Amino acid sequence: MVDVTWQMLLVVCPLIFLAGFVDSIAGGGGLISLPAYYLAGLPPSLAGGSNKLSAVMGTTVSTFTYASRGLINYRAGIASVVGSIFGAILGAYLLTILPEKHIRAGVLLALPAVAFIVLKKKDLSVRAALIPPRFTLPACLFIGFVIGLYDGLVGPGTGTFLILAYVMLMGEGVLTASGTAKLVNLGSNVGALLTLITTGHVLYALALPAAAFGIAGNFAGARLAIKKGAPFVRLLLLVVLGLLLLKLAVDLLV
Repeated sequence: MVDVTWQMLLVVCPLIFLAGFVDSIAGGGGLISLPAYYLAGLPPSLAGGSNKLSAVMGTTVSTFTYASRGLINYRAGIASVVGSIFGAILGAYLLTILPEKHIRAGVLLALPAVAFIVLKKKDLSVRAALIPPRFTLPACLFIGFVIGLYDGLVGPGTGTFLILAYVMLMGEGVLTASGTAKLVNLGSNVGALLTLITTGHVLYALALPAAAFGIAGNFAGARLAIKKGAPFVRLLLLVVLGLLLLKLAVDLLV
């Protein structure tokens, strides 16, 4: 068992607050939170489980914050959760048979195109959905499947891609897209956390205090996103995409 020190808490807790703040607005909090647990010296299994615990608790708060303002499309979100389950299963399987560097290289090549689209759309909104209303449900299943596949294969940035998909394909407002993405993330994170708890891969002495900071970060971020609106979310999306691009580039070079 790993002994938790005050130095570990000083490293992890502020970073989990920042991760929750960013994730509640634009997704991509895992780019900050998981490395935080590694910096504290946790082995990968404990880092992953502890990160999921703090992520679930923080995401629950941001989901309820968006829900209280009517900023979640439940029909789209639940359909995407269902699709993401099957996508993640397939993605995890493909990860065992495909060269990981090839997968990351493909995503690395696609990210500049995604960033260009976000830059081009100054208000990050569309006048009409690209998907006809009668195809909304199967489209959300497909979005969930594809992004679940990505989550199983690569992982970081899943929430960011969900937001972009809802905005650009479904014609959702950016705040509703963010809220719906939180609902989908919450569903997938709960499933993963239950598995990690049953296998004993959560360091509660560190994860629970960190979760309190994550809750505060998610609450502050969701409130600020609702207050500032689409331009602020768009700016943070670009920051997250840049961080994701940098992380994948480093992973390929190491």
